[in-house]
Amino acid sequence: MKVQAIPLKEIRRPLPRTNDPSKVQALMASIQEIGQQEPIDVLEVDGQYYGFSGCHRYEACQRLGQETIIARIRKAPRSVLKMHLA
Repeated sequence: MKVQAIPLKEIRRPLPRTNDPSKVQALMASIQEIGQQEPIDVLEVDGQYYGFSGCHRYEACQRLGQETIIARIRKAPRSVLKMHLA
């Protein structure tokens, strides 16, 4: 597993989530002040990134207009991706 900045636009988020707007606002303020402290987790399957957690951090970075997000990347086979989608 590695941690690196990846482009937000390259992360697919296949499961719709409803975020708490106040939590997103608090994260936006924190990220503006001290930067992103905790990476989100993504699966890398066949060169594509899939995000299933870190929804609030993802939205906060997106709304701040950031092009990248710090992510903990775990390579996985398609069978693992299918389990996340089940």
